[in-house]
Amino acid sequence: MEQPPVKIRIENFSLRYSDGVESLHHITLNIYANQINVLFGPAGGGKSSLLRAINRLNDLVDVSERSGRILLDGEDIYAPGYDVIALRRRVGIVFARPVSLPLSVYRNLTYGLELAGVRNKTLLDEAVERSLRQAALWDEMKDRLHDPAYTLSGGQQQRLSLARSLALQPEVIMLDEPTSALDPISTAKIEDTLQELKQTYTIIIVPHNVQQAARVADWASFFLQSELIEHGPGHTLFLNPQDKRTEDYIAGRFG
Repeated sequence: MEQPPVKIRIENFSLRYSDGVESLHHITLNIYANQINVLFGPAGGGKSSLLRAINRLNDLVDVSERSGRILLDGEDIYAPGYDVIALRRRVGIVFARPVSLPLSVYRNLTYGLELAGVRNKTLLDEAVERSLRQAALWDEMKDRLHDPAYTLSGGQQQRLSLARSLALQPEVIMLDEPTSALDPISTAKIEDTLQELKQTYTIIIVPHNVQQAARVADWASFFLQSELIEHGPGHTLFLNPQDKRTEDYIAGRFG
């Protein structure tokens, strides 16, 4: 499989929290542009910590040690003076449980843009329609834009969370178990949406389970106890893993 351009380069990155727990241990990994990059493995392996490190949400928690580099388009995001607010616009994140603002569907999507200073109604309307279409939600929402977001189903709220990230037109979208609370139909809609979104965005996902990882991965990385065990093209890694720990996890022998 020909390697696409590298969007994010993680170089020998380690992270330890102030409680002494080492969450990431010397991780070196490429995140490829316009691909679905899957991070999978048992709970506590460091996957979510890596997502938070990539858009510096770990700045908000107690980190006692951090070493190595994370490069976005060749720039070290932890370099002194790096614009963290701009980084979080470029690298959006969607969490496992949908987080809707106590506002209408429309305002959920325009809130971030308004904070960034966008006031033009036409631009806001265009962003709402574009992001809802990209999240495969427009047909369901076009007549409900002024309904409270809390009235949506769980699957709709999760796609609204995705649309809210897309409204800011990021370059990278990270999703942390985005379908863990969803039914199979809603899960399939999100997975189909990701296949379309990768034409425009770089996607990093921590999937709900191994089966989902195998379905969606263009590139896959297996994490175990804070370490990256194996990385490669998804179809190769899931069919022919090179490390016995990866093989055992995929086969369901542990985890």
